[in-house]
Amino acid sequence: MATKKAGSRLETEIERCRSECQWERIPELVKQLSAKLIANDDMAELLLGESKLEQFLKENTLKQSSSPRGPRPKLTEVRKHLTAALDRGNLKPEFLQEANLIMAKLNYVEGDYKEALNTYARVGVDDLQLAAVPPYRLRMIAEAYSTKGLCLEKLPISSSASNLHVDREQEIVTCYEKAGDIALLYLQEIERVINANIQNRSPKPGPTAHEQELGFFLETGLQRAHVLYFKNGNLTRGVGRFRELLRAVETRTTQNLRMTIARQLAEILLRGMCEQSYWNPLEDPPHQSPLDDPLRKGSNTKNYALSRRPRVYTGENIFCPQENTEEALLLLLISESMANRDAVLSRIPEHKNDRIISLQSASVVYDLLTIALGRRGQYEMLSECLERAMKFAFEEFHLWYQFALSLMAAGKSARAVKVLKECIRLKPDDATIPLLAAKLCMGSLHWLEEAERFAKTVVDLGDKTSEFKAKGYLALGLTYSLQATDASLRGMQEVLQRKALLAFQRLLFTKVKLESLCRGPDEALLTCKHMLQIWKSCYNLTNPSDSGRGSSLLDRAIADRRQLNTITLPDFSDPETGSVHATSIAASRVEQALSEVASSLQSSAPKQGPLHPWMTLAQIWLHAAEVYIGIGKPAEATACTQEAANLFPMSHYVLYMRGQVAELRGNIDEAKRWYEEALSISPTHVKSMQRLALILHQLGRYSLAEKILRDAVQVNSTAHEVWNGLGEVLQAQGNDDAATECFLTALELEASSPVVPFTIIPRVL
Repeated sequence: MATKKAGSRLETEIERCRSECQWERIPELVKQLSAKLIANDDMAELLLGESKLEQFLKENTLKQSSSPRGPRPKLTEVRKHLTAALDRGNLKPEFLQEANLIMAKLNYVEGDYKEALNTYARVGVDDLQLAAVPPYRLRMIAEAYSTKGLCLEKLPISSSASNLHVDREQEIVTCYEKAGDIALLYLQEIERVINANIQNRSPKPGPTAHEQELGFFLETGLQRAHVLYFKNGNLTRGVGRFRELLRAVETRTTQNLRMTIARQLAEILLRGMCEQSYWNPLEDPPHQSPLDDPLRKGSNTKNYALSRRPRVYTGENIFCPQENTEEALLLLLISESMANRDAVLSRIPEHKNDRIISLQSASVVYDLLTIALGRRGQYEMLSECLERAMKFAFEEFHLWYQFALSLMAAGKSARAVKVLKECIRLKPDDATIPLLAAKLCMGSLHWLEEAERFAKTVVDLGDKTSEFKAKGYLALGLTYSLQATDASLRGMQEVLQRKALLAFQRLLFTKVKLESLCRGPDEALLTCKHMLQIWKSCYNLTNPSDSGRGSSLLDRAIADRRQLNTITLPDFSDPETGSVHATSIAASRVEQALSEVASSLQSSAPKQGPLHPWMTLAQIWLHAAEVYIGIGKPAEATACTQEAANLFPMSHYVLYMRGQVAELRGNIDEAKRWYEEALSISPTHVKSMQRLALILHQLGRYSLAEKILRDAVQVNSTAHEVWNGLGEVLQAQGNDDAATECFLTALELEASSPVVPFTIIPRVL
C-alpha cells in the first residue's frame, strides 16, 4: 500500500514537471519510479526520450526558416529511448499516443517531414481528446498541430492545380489556428494549476513557481496563422485572428506576445483600414471586403471546431470600439500600459540588452500613439502619454524630441522650450532644434533674449550644418527686429535695427538686392560670386550647365573691381570672340539643348540629383543677370541667363529675364515674344504683364495694353509700376481723369513701397 502511494506521488510529480516543462528534474524522478515500481521500463524510456529532446531544443533554438538539422548524437539517444518504448508495446494507449507524438516531433527536428506527417496520420491528431486531460497533454497536442503545419509548409505539392494549392494553404492555416487555440488553453490551465498550488501550499519551504516559456512550436502556433493570412491577401481573417488572440484571458506567459499583437493590429488599423471597411470586434466579418485580394478564394469564417476552447473575456459592460482609430487607440493605450509596467529601468551592464529591447518596443508604441492621437488632434493626451515615457527615456533623444513636439502642438510652449533644451544637450549638432526653440520664444512667449541665444547657437554651429546657417541668421535678424520694436530709447532702437540689417544681409539673396540698390553693382556681383563658391562647396553635383566658361563668368567679370564697367564678356552668339575650347563647348551645348528640348516635354528640371540645389544655382545666375541688366551690360546678362536656362528652360522667370535682355538690346519684338511665353507658363506673373503692356503701349496697341494692366492690378493691387503704366496708357487714349487717378495711386503706393519686397525675407523659420 505504501509502495502504491509512493508511486502515485511520483507520478503526480512527474506530471507536474512535464506540465511546467521542468525537464532537468525528469531523469532523477525516473530513477525513483523505476526503483519503486515494477514494469515501468517503457514509461521510463518515454520520459527520458522526451526530456532529452526538450533539453536539446532548449540548447539549440529552432527557426521557422532553418534547414533540416539532420541526426545528432543527442537526438540518436532520443530515438533509441522512443523506439524501445514503442517496440515493446507495453504502454497504455494514451502513453502510446504520446510516444508517437514525441517521435513525430523528433522527425521534424531531424528534417524528415514526410515521416512526421505519416506518424500524425497514424495517431489521428484530429481525434485526440482535449477534455479531462492533464495540462502537459494539451501542450503536446498544440505542438503536434504546429509541427504538422510546419511540415506541410516544407513539403511541395505534387500537383500544380490551383484548387489543391488553396486547399493546402487552408489546411496549413487551420493547423496553426488549432495549435494557437490549444496553446492558449494550455497556458490558462497551467497558470490556474500553479496558482492553486501556491494558495494550497503549506508554510514549509518548497519549490518555487517555475517561469513558463512558450518554446518554438507553441510560439509558431500562436503567431504563424495571421502571418499567412496577410501573406495570402486575406486581411479580414488576419485581423480576426488578432482579435481572437487578444480576447483570450491573459496569462503571465502571453503578456509580451499580447503587447506585440496589440501593437501590430493597431498598425494595421491605422495604415491599412479605412472607416468604410471597418467592422467591430463583436460583429461577424464581412464575406467580401475591399481589404482582401479580389482573386483570393475562400470564406472569412472558421471551418473547424474544438471540443475545448480558451477562455475569453466576457461581461455586460465590456467596451467595444466602433471605428478603426478608436480600436487602434484602445490597443495602443493597453500596449503603453504594459510597456510602462514591464520597462527595464536598471542601468547595470547585465541588463543592457533587456533595456534596449524594452525601449525599442516602447518607442514603437509611442510612435503609433503619435499617429493615432495626431489624427484626432489630441495633442494634450499625447503629451501626457509621452510624459509617462520619460521614466525610461534617459539619454534617449527620440522620446525627448517627440515629447517636445507634442508639447508644442498642445500649446504648452514654455515647457516645450525646456524640453528642447534637453534635446539640444543630447544632440548639439542638430540645428533644427534651436531653430524650433527660437520660433517658440519669438512667438507667443515673446522671450526675445532666449530667442537670440538659440539663434546664435545655430549660427555658431558653422560648417557642421551649413544648410541651416541662413535660417539661423534669419532668426537672429527677426529677433533683433522684434527687440527694436520693443525698445523705448531711440538709440537702442537704432542699434538693434543695424544688428537686424547685418543679420539679414547674411541672407545672400537679400544682400544682392540691397547691395545693387544701395552700394552699386560691384558689391552685388561679388556677393553672387561668393554664392557660387558656397554652392560648389555645399553640393557635390555635376552642373549640367557648366560649360567650362559659364561657371567662370563672374570670376572674369569681377577680377578687378576698379575696372568692372570696362570688362566685356564674350557673347555666345559671337563665335569669333571665343576660343577653340569655346567652339567645342558650343557644339556640345547644341547636343545638350536638343536633349533638353526632348526631356522638357516631361519635366524641365534637371534629371540628376535633388531639385533644391539646382533651383538655388539658377537663382544665383538670375540675380547676377538682373545686376548686369541694371548696369546696361546685355552680353554678360545673356550669359548668366543662359546658365539658368540650361537648368530650367521652361521657367517663366528665365523667360522674363530673356525678355529684359532683349529690351536692353532694343529688340522689342523679341522681348514681346519672351514675355508672352512667360505668361503662357505663369499667367499671373505681374512683372511680365507690366513689361508686355509697356511694349504694346510703344507699339500703339493701347486697348490690349490697358486690358493686361487692369488684369495685373487684379493680381497685385499694390504694384505702383503697374498703376503708373496704366495711367500712361489711359493718358495716351485721352482719358485724362482716369489717368490722373492712376498716377496719384501710383505715387501713394510708391511712397510706402519698400526698395526690396518684404517677401524677399521669409517670416517663417
